[in-house]
Amino acid sequence: MKQLQTVGALIRLGRPHFLVGGVLLNLLGVAMSIYMGHPINFAALIWGQIVITATQLMTHYCNDYFDLEADQLNQTPTNWSGGSRVLPEGKINPKAALNVAVGLAVIAFVGNVILSIFVRPSLFTFGMLLSVQALAWFYSAPPVRLHSRGMGELTTTLVVTLMTPLTAYYLQVGRLAWLPILAVIPLCCYQFAMLLSIEFPDAEGDRRVGKGTLVVRLGAPLAARLYATLLLLGLGILPLLLLAGLPTLVAVAVAAVSPLLGGQLWRIWRGDWHNPLTWNHLGFYSIVLLVATSAAELLAFILLIGDSKLL
Repeated sequence: MKQLQTVGALIRLGRPHFLVGGVLLNLLGVAMSIYMGHPINFAALIWGQIVITATQLMTHYCNDYFDLEADQLNQTPTNWSGGSRVLPEGKINPKAALNVAVGLAVIAFVGNVILSIFVRPSLFTFGMLLSVQALAWFYSAPPVRLHSRGMGELTTTLVVTLMTPLTAYYLQVGRLAWLPILAVIPLCCYQFAMLLSIEFPDAEGDRRVGKGTLVVRLGAPLAARLYATLLLLGLGILPLLLLAGLPTLVAVAVAAVSPLLGGQLWRIWRGDWHNPLTWNHLGFYSIVLLVATSAAELLAFILLIGDSKLL
């Protein structure tokens, strides 16, 4: 019974519900490559997903281990912030989290080697994937601890919403292109904003241990304004993206999710960012906005692929 509880705690520590985003963004990159006329490379799709998921899980276990002190001091955790709560609750030995993180880092590295030698042979492939994995590890790991230097939000945005679909596209095609960059700009805005939304509940604990997130550095009122600005930018930049070559249907798909965006702006305007009773909903709908927009873009590209085949 105790062993089952330990396994359950380890699974909970990995926060598997967040893995959906990695799958969506990988498929988005693959869909864009097919839309651009390239045949699907299933080896790149599968091994790419293995590396993405292993890196994502590595980050979850790594973060909970290195952020344990801040999480212990956090008196206002939500379902989306404050870590998994497994380590502060004493469910398992913290060293177990670090060991799992290291094991997942090895899996991600091996996947990188396989992709770089057999699937998309190139030193560029190896260097690109290794750079992403290093940024993910040092997001919270010493001595760099990017999240404590006011760089965690930008780092996560680059790793997750920029590099994941861009890497998926590159592994399929063998070169980079403007299309995936254009497509993920709104997603990057929403990802950055989402990170701010889940930092509001953690701010006091983070401040006490010197974890300098942007909410800590800027203060909650200014961070709330930045949150709203990022949401408006993600939607308002669509005309420029259309001029730059983003397919109209993709822009329409992003705009179709705007009611969710409007709801978040309303929550910020009424002050949910400083009300502990509303922090959980603010974080949840920030995540929903990002996931829904990613799914909408993926669906748009799938429909475009179907139309091109009919023609």
